Formats: sequence, C-alpha cells, structure tokens
Amino acid sequence: MPTSSASRRPQDLMRLLTRAERLAARRLQAALDEEGCSVETWRVLALLSDGAGHHMTAVAEAAFLPAPTLTKLVDRLVDQNLIHRRVDPLDRRRILAHLTPRGLEYWRRVDRAVRADWPGLDEGDTDVLRTLLERLAAVLGETASRV
Repeated sequence: MPTSSASRRPQDLMRLLTRAERLAARRLQAALDEEGCSVETWRVLALLSDGAGHHMTAVAEAAFLPAPTLTKLVDRLVDQNLIHRRVDPLDRRRILAHLTPRGLEYWRRVDRAVRADWPGLDEGDTDVLRTLLERLAAVLGETASRV
C-alpha cells in the first residue's frame, strides 16, 4: 500500500509515537499504582530481574535516570530490602546491583499486575513493533551523534 508524502511527515510520526507512549504510560502507571511502584522502580527491577547483577551505569541507562537520581532511588530500594549492592568480582572498583529474594518476589507481583493489564497485541504484531522501534531508535541515535 503506497503512502503519500503527506503521511510521511515527521510530525505525523511524532504525533503517533507520542500518543502511543502516553497511552501506554498511563496504563502502565495505573497497574503500578496498585502495587505501590513507580515507573522508575519498575524499570530498575525489570533490569535486575535477570539475576545477573548490573553496574550502576547500566541501571541508570535502563531506567532513563541521571546518576544522582538513580543513586537516591537505589538507596530507597536498598532500605526497603528490595535490592542490594555487591562489589563486582571481576572489577572490584565497580558495584553491581542485585534483587534480594524479597525484591524478586515484589518484582514478580508487579510484573504479573502489568502483564494482566497490558493490551493484547498478538506476538507477530509485538515483534514487528519492537523491530521497527529498535530500528527507529538506532537511526535516530546515529543521526544524533552526527549533529
């Protein structure tokens, strides 16, 4: 199906991306509110849920937070016994964050709540959307580095 040049204007794509992001964020926040979880905490827990342990730079990038803000959030999560910090055994200068058993239990509960309320795109549509968004992010990242 051919597209007209009018339908390929950047503002049309930005409008669709913004609308989808805001609707998704609203739905996500509603599910997280029921569990007493912020979007930033959800992002941190999601990354750490793989059990591998991650250094603070990776956690900050995954949560889209500047380092000082992440430090405050991680301090709160440590105080709540949801995560703990360990020295990286491969590089003792670095600190890795891990979920505690309580944090893993909390993550599973939050993840179930989010999945239960998430819109039902079929697997094929989800894969196509993910591929296109990753490609768009890569292209925008490349062009941003040239500007």
